[in-house]
Amino acid sequence: MASYDDDWTDSQRGLYDECYRAGGEWAEDPDTPSDDVQHVINLAEADDDAFDDAEIDFPPLVDAVTQASGVNVTSVPARHDDPGFRGFADGVRDAVADDVFGL
Repeated sequence: MASYDDDWTDSQRGLYDECYRAGGEWAEDPDTPSDDVQHVINLAEADDDAFDDAEIDFPPLVDAVTQASGVNVTSVPARHDDPGFRGFADGVRDAVADDVFGL
């Protein structure tokens, strides 16, 4: 389910949507290690204060943002107000059954 910030632009909403789709597809891929899916879920559940303005270079997330934005990125801000991060994390979380990974 789309979870936009009210002040996001149309391009930010588009980035969220593309990353959401990519996160869901990645999580549902049988070749994706369950530990990696759990890692993203843990990031999604973490409070932004725990990140201290960190950048994440997790390859599936970076690839999703690069593909969605058309800009070659090497890391993504670890913040829930970042549409790429939040879209990918929400897509992963929504693709995984509620009884998996302690959700």
